[in-house]
Amino acid sequence: MNRVVVTDANILINLIHIDRLALLVQLTGFEFVVPPEVIQEINEPRQAAVVATALSQGFFKQEALVEIPALSLYAELVTTLGKGEAACLGLAVTKGWMIASDERRRFRREVLARIGADRLVNTPGLLLLAIRLGVLSVAEADAALQILASHRFKVKFKSFADLLKGGD
Repeated sequence: MNRVVVTDANILINLIHIDRLALLVQLTGFEFVVPPEVIQEINEPRQAAVVATALSQGFFKQEALVEIPALSLYAELVTTLGKGEAACLGLAVTKGWMIASDERRRFRREVLARIGADRLVNTPGLLLLAIRLGVLSVAEADAALQILASHRFKVKFKSFADLLKGGD
């Protein structure tokens, strides 16, 4: 049974930057879903077109908030979080799903408090998973980090090889 991962805009954008959006279908054991509120946040035309194509090709599914508990939680969270983040957290909490997001500060605190660190994954975590599944090499993942760094995305390690040595 696949683990469902609600995916935030920053993850999609980072994967677009490194031309690896297809990882979402290559990571066996996981199914990625994206709320419409997240798709609406991607307003750069080229990125929006890539996301629309990926959706039509089944890289991920669109999942709307339709159940009362999710809608209620969304209404509570959207007063302090962005619409996409509130939708992701609303779905993850009410359906028991994971979240993929690189957000920090308030959103991260909400995720940790409501669903725990074990149900949160970020871009480096997805790349590490891809390495472990044999979908991506360490060199390819390290090259991706260089590209992401040019888009002001920073990590606290030099190479994925360091993470693999540490067992994480």
